[in-house]
Order: sequence, then C-alpha cells, then structure tokens
Amino acid sequence: QLQLVESGGGLVQAGGSLRLSCAASGRTVSGYALGWFRQAPGKEREFVAAISWSGGRTYYADSVKGRFTISRDNAKSTVSLQMNSLKPEDTAVYYCALEGTGWPTRISNEYDYWGQGTQVTVSS
Repeated sequence: QLQLVESGGGLVQAGGSLRLSCAASGRTVSGYALGWFRQAPGKEREFVAAISWSGGRTYYADSVKGRFTISRDNAKSTVSLQMNSLKPEDTAVYYCALEGTGWPTRISNEYDYWGQGTQVTVSS
C-alpha cells in the first residue's frame, strides 16, 4: 500500500522561504505524476503544482508561478516544493498527491493517493 508523508511545514514570516518534502513508501513513484495541493481554512482544496513522471514537465497555479518550484527524485521516491517569497495568503495545509497515469493534472479528483498534509503558516 502506497503511503505519502509530507514534512517541512512551519511558521515563517512574509517574504521567507520553506521547502516541503513528500516521501513515498510501499511502492516506487517513478512512472507516476506527483502534485501539491493546499487547503486554507474555510476554502476548497486548490491546485498548487504538479510534475510529470520524468520531471520534464511542470505546471503551476498562477498564484505561485515564479515563487514556487516543484521537483522530484525518483531514486528516493520523493517530491519537493520549494516556496520562496511567501505571502500570508499562502497559509494553508499542503498535501502531496500521486496521479496514476504519469501525466500531471490540476484536477484533484484525478489523484489516487494523498498524504496527510503539513501546515504552512505565513505571518505578515
């Protein structure tokens, strides 16, 4: 059974940086797309970034483009999200997810496995 575990969340001041990591266990993630989503209190879960199985294609939400970078290491079965120039509106629980076809998508329903989430809080 595949499990995804996020880490790296925390409290940071606006303008700061955090690096989230997601480690997979139980099965290799090579061949599958990986994504990051977030959910702020009172809001629906929203797409943040996604990366193809090879790492050759990446997609970002407009709200994070130019500030966040998604990357993956298939040998280590990990996916990371480097977050720079953080804003208070980036405050949310961040989830990593695995999509079964290998092609990244912005649609959360197309992801098959989810982590438990890690809290990111950006103070103004």
